[in-house]
Amino acid sequence: MPKTKSKEKMVLISVHLPKQMLEELDDLVKRGVFPSRSEAIRIAIRDLMMREDARSKQGEEALQLLVGR
Repeated sequence: MPKTKSKEKMVLISVHLPKQMLEELDDLVKRGVFPSRSEAIRIAIRDLMMREDARSKQGEEALQLLVGR
């Protein structure tokens, strides 16, 4: 089973993508933007999680301002 740089085991998942999206992803890999499809998808998910975490923290801060803490 592949491992990340931190030696964490990776889990295989299946994802359905529109053909056009897969072609664009493959083009990014072909141009060397990403080393593989998997790495591109990992980076996209990581970025999504970071963005959602930041959005959640902003919401918590706004709530605290409204409550007066």
